[in-house]
Amino acid sequence: MAKSISEFFGIGNTVRLTASYSIVCFFPICVLGIRLIENTQGYLLMIEEVRDRLYRIEVPLPNSPLKELNSYVFKADGRNLIIDTGFNRDVCWEAMQKGIAALDIDLSKTDFMITHMHADHSGLVTRLATKTSTIYFSRIDAKVFDKDNNWKDMIDYAQINGFPADELMKALQNHPGFKYSPKTIPEFHLIDDGNIIEIGDYRLKCISTPGHTQGHICLYEENKKIFFSGDHVLYDITPHIESWAYKINALKYYMESLDKVYNLQVEIVLPGHRNFFTDLKARIDELKEHHLIRAAEVLGVLGKEEKNAYDIAAGMTWDIDCESWNDFPVAQKWFATGEAIAHLHYLESEDRVTRNARQDIVTFRTN
Repeated sequence: MAKSISEFFGIGNTVRLTASYSIVCFFPICVLGIRLIENTQGYLLMIEEVRDRLYRIEVPLPNSPLKELNSYVFKADGRNLIIDTGFNRDVCWEAMQKGIAALDIDLSKTDFMITHMHADHSGLVTRLATKTSTIYFSRIDAKVFDKDNNWKDMIDYAQINGFPADELMKALQNHPGFKYSPKTIPEFHLIDDGNIIEIGDYRLKCISTPGHTQGHICLYEENKKIFFSGDHVLYDITPHIESWAYKINALKYYMESLDKVYNLQVEIVLPGHRNFFTDLKARIDELKEHHLIRAAEVLGVLGKEEKNAYDIAAGMTWDIDCESWNDFPVAQKWFATGEAIAHLHYLESEDRVTRNARQDIVTFRTN
């Protein structure tokens, strides 16, 4: 269903439509211009010029609570650069094709930077990239695309954390990473913390920010004070932090990564989803407080009992339109369990809970 203008811009913003259906708005955050394009699947595609020769294409993510992906396009005289691409599915493909065409982007002169391995960011990269394209990608997250890597370890880990065996395959088949990832293995130009990507007048510093994924990369343009936060810092929603291996303390890494970028001099934050924002420090403070509250909730759910992660997740509060845990879509149960495990690992590292792995199903108790 097509979005209304008020859904795009919110009540109270001034919108003026010109004859060419371009839009000029007065935002709390200034953008240089906006175009709306209708696609064949009933979505209005929004393209904004955020800064000089830097654009955002909003790529729809149907049936996802994320709603859209922000794909950023740098248009330069030599080569162009696209940051993140959307799911490998037709509605995302059409949106990117229309956006690229509207911006008159030549893909044979375009490189790509993928902030992290999740399919809503990486899914279309092999379909969009040409033989002349460079695909910048984290050295750490690139391991996900190894030929020997599969979902078996994650499935086994979910099972020992209480996820019902009869729902595991259904959870896998409904997982967006399983359904909408690239169908061929990309050839990456591997990047690390501190590397620089130059495109036109922009000089982008890669900042390693593990947490949302182990290899998550943000980009910082110091001179222009622009921070591309990927899924590390979001404004309208909280980044999902999950853990599917005991050796990975995802929430601890995430909190440290928030501290790492806290003092950056930033005028605008361009996130992977939803709205732009300006006050990076305030948002980081909110996110850290949120996760401490969630950790306290985990302790409350445990009480004096010993429980597995799946049952703990079932007792936590979630922002989803379901009457009870039994009504949750199986994919959402998967994400919720992964988030519960991340908070349990964090609490274990803080000596607040003890893990009992001596039986088939791992359990936790408070100290």
